[in-house]
Amino acid sequence: MNKILVTGGCGYIGSHTIVDLIENGYEVISVDNNSRSNPNVLKGIEQITGQKVKNYKVDLCNFDDTFAIFQENTDISGVIHFAAYKSVAESVVNPLMYFENNLVSLINLLKCVQEFQIPHFVFSSSCTVYGNPDEIPVTETTAPKPAESPYGYSKQMSEQIVNEFTKSSGIACVLLRYFNPAGAHPSAIIGEMPVGKPQNLVPAITQTAIGRIPKMLVHGNDYPTRDGSCIRDYIHICDLANAHTLSIQYLEQGKNSKPCEVFNLGSGNGVSVLEAIQAFEKISGIKLNYETGPRRSGDVVAVYANNDKAKAVLGWKPLFSLEEMMATAWKWEQRLKADETVFSGQSGELN
Repeated sequence: MNKILVTGGCGYIGSHTIVDLIENGYEVISVDNNSRSNPNVLKGIEQITGQKVKNYKVDLCNFDDTFAIFQENTDISGVIHFAAYKSVAESVVNPLMYFENNLVSLINLLKCVQEFQIPHFVFSSSCTVYGNPDEIPVTETTAPKPAESPYGYSKQMSEQIVNEFTKSSGIACVLLRYFNPAGAHPSAIIGEMPVGKPQNLVPAITQTAIGRIPKMLVHGNDYPTRDGSCIRDYIHICDLANAHTLSIQYLEQGKNSKPCEVFNLGSGNGVSVLEAIQAFEKISGIKLNYETGPRRSGDVVAVYANNDKAKAVLGWKPLFSLEEMMATAWKWEQRLKADETVFSGQSGELN
């Protein structure tokens, strides 16, 4: 079995990707300092897959500790890099923290990848690199506009760093531009666990419905969209996870035409905030308690993907509908609420 190092393996996307990798025959090790995640998610991964995954509790901004992981695992064949801060709102308040964490950790990791000649690297990027695009849906060749947040700028800079790195290193890389991950593993054994108040729409919806949040705020109702709320492209977390496995396989098979390839990962459908709320109300039978408020700094007006390239080149196909995203997210939220012996806290963190 090829061994894949997953950074941020205890996080939302990382944990679901580890499950998909294991189910496709890979050996996986994780590195996650658990500053924004909980190590007990590894128990959920083991429960789903039957495989125990080793996690190194290391801050990737510490080069020596990062280097030691590679020294101990000289048989790593690929790296999937998720570990980063990801809150748009927080990045606006504390931009230097975001630039330092997201860029220094990436550079340290790439130094190790080069030193140990790890042939394949997959980077977790974001649709925020497009800024406020002139036309939607965006394709991989859409010219990026200025980012709307320091988080978005950190992803733009990270892509540039990786792209330049591949030109001279001989390492093959895939940049995956995510749109809006949502939902949970259908088993409801793992799912999204935001630390503190959720910044993403779907956990805000489910936490409001379950009573963790008394009322949800819709950020802005005066955007130039069909109902005044922001438009995003929601993609089920398991569909997103599978694209990482397909990307590693694509690189392993030498199918990449250039050292650094870019793929959009979205459903291809634009959904407004109010439409997402309506989809949840439909599947749950619950009328959500929400009100509209002012716009939130850092939010783009509308963005959704043209995903033709990922479908044609990677053989990727999103399988889950918006309703299924909401249904699995709601099932997960109900489990968080019901199993108080395992889960607790305002944000639904694992004990």
